[in-house]
Amino acid sequence: MVNIDKRAIFQIRSSEQFEQVALQIFKKQALENAVYKEYLDYLNCNPNNISHTEEIPFLPIEFFKTKEVILNNQISQVIFSSSGTTGMQPSRHLVSDLSLYEESFRRAFRLFYGDIKNMALLALLPSYLEREGSSLIYMVDDLIKDSNPQYSGYFLYDHRALYERLKELQNLKIPTMLIGVTYALLDFVENYNISFKELIVMETGGMKGKRKEMIRDELHNILCTGFGVTAIHSEYGMTELLSQAYSEAKGVFACPPWMKVLIRDVNDPLTKLPKGLTGGVNIIDLANLNSCSFIATQDLGRVSSNNHFEILGRFDQSDIRGCNLLVQ
Repeated sequence: MVNIDKRAIFQIRSSEQFEQVALQIFKKQALENAVYKEYLDYLNCNPNNISHTEEIPFLPIEFFKTKEVILNNQISQVIFSSSGTTGMQPSRHLVSDLSLYEESFRRAFRLFYGDIKNMALLALLPSYLEREGSSLIYMVDDLIKDSNPQYSGYFLYDHRALYERLKELQNLKIPTMLIGVTYALLDFVENYNISFKELIVMETGGMKGKRKEMIRDELHNILCTGFGVTAIHSEYGMTELLSQAYSEAKGVFACPPWMKVLIRDVNDPLTKLPKGLTGGVNIIDLANLNSCSFIATQDLGRVSSNNHFEILGRFDQSDIRGCNLLVQ
């Protein structure tokens, strides 16, 4: 058994530190995660021959639908599940240490947005609240508890109450974030408009089959006009991850220091592409210490020279999922 101090994950400050910790976690998961080990064996990959993260094979995300992707000696505290759509098999993420998830999303939020205690957090997430097992709801619940409790909370379908709360917070000059599933934000601005330029509007989750997919620029223009803001923020996360990336504008995402995006060739999944080229999105999420930190998603994207990334769509025939995947 390979012992890793989980505190090292959140103390990463450089690419060299990331590389060192990532390789340690890879060696651990290659030995102790039965599903990942079997996959590596199938590829004839000897973990001892891997000396750089670029060489690591990434586990196809589909395994989370049919296998229990967890280290051999771990017992799950909670099982997060994806929403999927009718008739599709949901993903299941067995999480054995919720403190890793909590530390990850709390630190990432603070890194990008500051102390939540100074903010009011409003949530418009009907599709997530109406089912069990949402990792997003777990995160938002926790952030709401730590935010300004007098003004924060969920609004489900009560758009009138949300509008009144936004006006109140604007008049009180309280820093405010509204996080909403994309289709619900559109539903809101069809009936209510507000000019609240200091408001942070964060969309996540896509259309959930409720509306036709839209080009991102068109969507963001509608939301900017409806809320009176200059940019729409976005959150990129998914059931199989314990970390999130955030975009402050135009769908350009940045990762926290313990998360990284690589791009693979769509025709040769074991080949990584240079920055600037479009391909399949591979994610290293070191917070996934007791599961698998190296996941090949069904998203298409590209990474820029400053390590920011964009999501450009999804592979054909892949499930429509709630990871903020807009038609570009």
